Amino acid sequence: MNDKGPALFLQAVERRYHQGETTLEILSEAEFAVWPGQSVALIGPSGAGKSTLLHVAGLLEHPDGGEVFIEGVPTSTLSDGERTRIRRTEIGFVYQFHHLLGEFSALENVVLPQMIRGLPRSEAQRRAGDLLSYLGLKDRLHHRPAELSGGEQQRVAIARAVANAPRILLADEPTGNLDPRTSEHVFGTLAQLVRASGLAAVVATHNMDLAQRMDRRVTLRDGQVVEME
Repeated sequence: MNDKGPALFLQAVERRYHQGETTLEILSEAEFAVWPGQSVALIGPSGAGKSTLLHVAGLLEHPDGGEVFIEGVPTSTLSDGERTRIRRTEIGFVYQFHHLLGEFSALENVVLPQMIRGLPRSEAQRRAGDLLSYLGLKDRLHHRPAELSGGEQQRVAIARAVANAPRILLADEPTGNLDPRTSEHVFGTLAQLVRASGLAAVVATHNMDLAQRMDRRVTLRDGQVVEME
């Protein structure tokens, strides 16, 4: 395990939603840590709170209590600007639908977040090309999303998520829209990338076959994160 401590640590995190007179307790003093180079499958039925956990971990939602540490830094008192900076530099997101920009090529979709961060276009293009080639898309760099298969689109989305070399990757059902064979290929790519780059990865999935190949499996039970065998 990494001596430097977890890349992501949720400490006694609370998250609840109010619907009329009803309060839904989604996370209740939840504790969860992920170390660099470790892949964790987050398993559970729809509505169990997987997406909420990812949103809180990714600083997209504020917890109602507790603390989220990113690389050892507490985030609850940070300004919106500081939270945005951490999301941009330290955290990569992959969703069930790729959300690629349709008018841009695969290469351009991966170049853009790097340029937003301040990299020169030439450097961003070189890095994007290397990353897409590593993910098996060397011959698809200049294709637009509509010209790519579902698996290729999702691999571009993964490349975009890690383009700025984040320390944490959060993926919400990244193979949910794909057939089993394509899911297998995309997941293999993701696992390879995590090992090679030392990312701390949390992947919400319904696919137990894929989950079994990850380093750890956790689920949500009564608002708590529980380790599975």
